[in-house]
Amino acid sequence: MPELPEVETTRLGLLPLLNHRVTQVVIRNGSLRWPIPQSLIESLPQQTLKALTRRAKYILAHFDQGVLLLHLGMSGRLRLLSQDEPPQKHDHFDLIFNTGQVLRLHDPRRFGAVLWAGDDPQSHKLLSALGPEPLDKAFSGNYLQQNMRTRTAAIKITIMDSHLVVGVGNIYASESLFRARIHPLTPAKALSLDDCNRLVVAIKSTLRDALAAGGSSLRDFLSTDGSPGYFQQAYFAYARTGQPCKICANPIKNIRLGQRSTFYCDVCQRLP
Repeated sequence: MPELPEVETTRLGLLPLLNHRVTQVVIRNGSLRWPIPQSLIESLPQQTLKALTRRAKYILAHFDQGVLLLHLGMSGRLRLLSQDEPPQKHDHFDLIFNTGQVLRLHDPRRFGAVLWAGDDPQSHKLLSALGPEPLDKAFSGNYLQQNMRTRTAAIKITIMDSHLVVGVGNIYASESLFRARIHPLTPAKALSLDDCNRLVVAIKSTLRDALAAGGSSLRDFLSTDGSPGYFQQAYFAYARTGQPCKICANPIKNIRLGQRSTFYCDVCQRLP
């Protein structure tokens, strides 16, 4: 699944569409995770794209009279193409602009989303209960410790909870915990303030490094121009089962936590 760096990379790739006008909406298959509103066919043409922002893993396209929510789901991609580029299998949704460019959603597994959020997107049910952005100042060691005081779940599962902090998915949770030298099975409430400070620094640095590399290309992710991300070449732990730790040479371990593969070094990341 594309995580925060991949979604932000996608958002940045769509910026050439700003201040251009939609001329047509094409819905080939509206049966995504939630149905694509058929009303978009009538309401979006002639509206101008004013801004593109991101909240968690959602891209918010701000138009003259409201906001369109876009989510990539498990395997979705948003691409900028020429209007004469023929649609392929799994190309479900197009926004055609007056420049001749097309914003096209390709989603083989159809877990993505195209939804209308009106004039107040932050009150939308998918956004209203989300925690802070991990790169914002509000996400701090103090915040993390205060909000984990009663949490007995493993820290790996806890930092992937979007009500606590958004955008820390499976890949970047494993990588951040490695950088912070925290074992993924550590109960969240057992972390000291020093642990929380280290973990916040690790999450921020991991995400910034991934953004600089254009995200990670595993399975489906490509940017809007079809180019891959390169952060997977810098992984310390994720998907490196049995390979030597880059710090101590101990083999990287793999366990299941919350039905997700979790990668760590049991020498560099000891349980308290």
